[in-house]
Amino acid sequence: MPKKKPAADTDAPSFEESLAELEQVVADLESGELGLDQSLERYETGVARLRQCHARLEAAQRKIELLTGVDAQGNAVTRPLDDDAGGSLEEKGAARGKRRSTKPSAPSGGAGVDDHGSLF
Repeated sequence: MPKKKPAADTDAPSFEESLAELEQVVADLESGELGLDQSLERYETGVARLRQCHARLEAAQRKIELLTGVDAQGNAVTRPLDDDAGGSLEEKGAARGKRRSTKPSAPSGGAGVDDHGSLF
């Protein structure tokens, strides 16, 4: 049975709406035209909108999948994004490239060069 979304989720503004309101709050606070009480109110509103935006971004990130390869039928093979693995995208790509390498590196002098003309 599919999980129901909490009622608060359906009433919550979209990411774009929350971001627009957050930008307006920042503009209001930077204008310096608000009194202390109004500034505190706007600040609290801004913090709430920031939390909503952050929660939506985290939810979207959990849905992202990484392409890990292609199966024999040509279908994409994916896995969920694992942001706990650490490291930058460049580091992950370099490590992935090393894992894919099937031939030992060629010794200097060109002796081990693959002349088959095929990538795979």
